[in-house]
Amino acid sequence: MAHPGTLHRYTPRLVALEHTPTTPPTHTLLWIGGLGDGLLTVPYPTTLSHSLPPSWSLAEVLISSSYRGWATSSLARDARELASCVAYFRALRPAPGSKIVLMGHSTGCQDIMAYLSASGSKSRPKLDGAILQAGISDREALVSALPPDVYAESVKVAQEWVEQGKGADVLPLSVTTRVFGSAVSADRWLSLTSPDKRGADDYFSSDLEDAQLEETFGKIGESKTPLLFLLGGSDEHMPPEVDKGALLERWARVVRDGGGVVDKEAGGVVEGASHNLDGDPEKVVGDLVGRVGAFLGRVERGELGAVAHL
Repeated sequence: MAHPGTLHRYTPRLVALEHTPTTPPTHTLLWIGGLGDGLLTVPYPTTLSHSLPPSWSLAEVLISSSYRGWATSSLARDARELASCVAYFRALRPAPGSKIVLMGHSTGCQDIMAYLSASGSKSRPKLDGAILQAGISDREALVSALPPDVYAESVKVAQEWVEQGKGADVLPLSVTTRVFGSAVSADRWLSLTSPDKRGADDYFSSDLEDAQLEETFGKIGESKTPLLFLLGGSDEHMPPEVDKGALLERWARVVRDGGGVVDKEAGGVVEGASHNLDGDPEKVVGDLVGRVGAFLGRVERGELGAVAHL
């Protein structure tokens, strides 16, 4: 099926697909998918692109970790590539007041957290806002999906390989394909399974200590980037015992305590929404779309604070 849009080459080997806007855009929403995602693999961004405020357009960003590349990549690399993409669109639309917002889905949310809070965050191009949709714990999802002995053995093998200096090597398929159907490096496997609760991907687990959240969510306030948190009420990858509303409020509190801004009016639990909303009722998708549009409107009007593009 043909899909109208503009393919932007923001580095010599990486592209972003901008959905054709209804009017010439002033502002840009950059969408980043999760593990295994690439261009047009998740349906709702297309729906969202047709319903944005008229001065906005949506571009789906391809990074080295898209599709199966995540298995041997890292959040640090993702953040560097996203910085190049933000810089490209900032130069493409240099008009005063032009806004750029990142929206992450699933592991795309981890990319945003790395962009805003991990090493090098202060040197990356400033964002006017960030949306985290379905930011969930890979560790909790894997513990739920794998038999305990399989999980323990996979972690044991990965730890041994890292100790032997083989962290970049791909683990045996028997260790990883049960969940992902893909070969994964020892380093990335430990980042996702996070047995010590210190994995680079472990931003969203419900059992993290406040001190850990202060090192991640708490640092976002330094960037003055307004945030929108969205979780699906029927996210199939979250343990049922996790109180989603309480978890979102905990993240928001840590961000605010660090001087940051969270849009509580548009944010929250999207009732009935699955992880990526594929096949969800039109009403549920419309709820998500409306929340995103409301947030972008507030960003455009400066109601959530202004960000200096230094």
